[in-house]
Amino acid sequence: MRQTHADGYLEFAANRAGHLFRSACLLTSGDTHLAEDLVQETLGRMYVVWGKASKIDNPAGYAQTVLVRTFLSHQRRRSSRERPSADLPDVMGDSGVDTTLRLTLLDALGRLPPKDRAVLVLRYWEDRSIEETADAMRATSSSVRTRSVRALAKLRELLGGSLAEFAAN
Repeated sequence: MRQTHADGYLEFAANRAGHLFRSACLLTSGDTHLAEDLVQETLGRMYVVWGKASKIDNPAGYAQTVLVRTFLSHQRRRSSRERPSADLPDVMGDSGVDTTLRLTLLDALGRLPPKDRAVLVLRYWEDRSIEETADAMRATSSSVRTRSVRALAKLRELLGGSLAEFAAN
């Protein structure tokens, strides 16, 4: 029984780790080291509740909620603002992805407050409903709607005319 429990968790962790890492990278504005730490913390917390997973309707959604709450908790700590370097590391290789656009968007996301980033990632990256986002953030639906509108407006302001230049390419 215990081996089946561990095997089920290992399969879940292997299948979700990449998706959690991508979400964590967006939440942390490209800080891959912090993203790895958040994913590790999330998977650790998921292991603790894995025996109760049968009571969890959607373990993948629950893991995303744990990730966002872990991120927001980390942002409340004063030491979370310490960064060894303000520059993003060089990206190796050309995977056909517009790295300039990606770096511009990550930089703009990084300038938003953590809760605004979390709302945008949950609503538009994770494609969650307003109610699901509110539940994940322990907020009201109206505050999520308000924060979404304000965060998108701030993102547009930060990107300014550069968004149109990237869209034309």
